[in-house]
Amino acid sequence: MELKQGIETRRSIRSYTEQAVTAEQIEEIVKAAQLAPSWKNSQTARYYAILDPALKERIAAEGTMQFSKNMQNIRSAAALVVLASVEGIAGYNPDGGFTTALGTHWQSFDAGIACQTFCLAAHDLGLGTLIMGIFDPEKVAELAGLPEGQHVAALIAVGYPAVHPDAPARKPLSDVLVIR
Repeated sequence: MELKQGIETRRSIRSYTEQAVTAEQIEEIVKAAQLAPSWKNSQTARYYAILDPALKERIAAEGTMQFSKNMQNIRSAAALVVLASVEGIAGYNPDGGFTTALGTHWQSFDAGIACQTFCLAAHDLGLGTLIMGIFDPEKVAELAGLPEGQHVAALIAVGYPAVHPDAPARKPLSDVLVIR
């Protein structure tokens, strides 16, 4: 698939088939996602692939703050990826002070770039994804076994789409672009 076509056709998927997602597919996606740019090439994104149905269910039940839509999204997907970020690197100098006035912003910024790259790579393999932000980061970190010094940036449901939704409406270009 051409890059522009992938960007234009990738959707947030909330309904999946029962077809399994393999560890090999996740590895292929993460190999592509590792190419995402990051602060001073720090590569702080970490991916925890949850393929075990029992663990996926525990995260849905205990880690989503009882947000029913995310509980259902996790349960219906064949896999769940916990996207984590190593703390204290992106946006920092080696002495521990901030390089930028934006402080810890770059940690989230880098995680966002990694997340979108992951989702586009999954789409290229015919897999659908959904980026979720309503969750209990401490509980998810505990259940997924994240080491100290990493925090959960996002949850990504992964599976074969049961539906192919139309593109949502976008604002006019004149609302989002200023050329001076």
